[in-house]
Amino acid sequence: PAAAGSIVVPYGHVVGNEKWRGSEVAQRLQGKVRLIFEDGLGLVDFHLSNRTCILLISEADLVAGDEFKRRLVRFRNASSLRGIVIVEKTPISDQYFFGVQKLVVLELGMVLLPVANQGEASQLIIQLVSFCVREQSREHAALPSARCPRAQPLEPALLQALQRSPAVGRSKALLLLQRFGSIHNLCNAPLSQLQQAVGHAAARQIYSF
Repeated sequence: PAAAGSIVVPYGHVVGNEKWRGSEVAQRLQGKVRLIFEDGLGLVDFHLSNRTCILLISEADLVAGDEFKRRLVRFRNASSLRGIVIVEKTPISDQYFFGVQKLVVLELGMVLLPVANQGEASQLIIQLVSFCVREQSREHAALPSARCPRAQPLEPALLQALQRSPAVGRSKALLLLQRFGSIHNLCNAPLSQLQQAVGHAAARQIYSF
């Protein structure tokens, strides 16, 4: 189930893991997207398209131990899907967040988006679905071309992630993506390079984040 092509997502739909049926995030998605549930999605929580999926780490997952870390590593090692990790960062789970951020962004090279609760997670999924629909529409309209690991479709999710950082709005996020190319490169950039891009004050906030 972690391999590309194993799940076919109908155009404009979201395929959700059966374990989320009845949850707050699923209830908030109903009526906003076409949500269908399936057993056997394995490591994935929500498929947004045939290539993009969500791994949702809840507050309970963070507090319960390291099983969620093993799940992320297994996904990254086995999957050719574009995985986006959404983490429920709350006052209770905040103490674990830095470790998750280090694992997901620096070690696994995946996109991480923190949310305050499942309601915010559902809003983010709705936004990402619209990006995936637009991406599919562009692909249908365009001639086939070679896939690039840093293709344009990831940019909306990257922008969302960057704008979680203090002092970063949409314009700075675009500037940082243009300058560094990826969140992985940005996380490894020295303070001096950040200062050249966005100035001293903003750079220190971004570097600390």
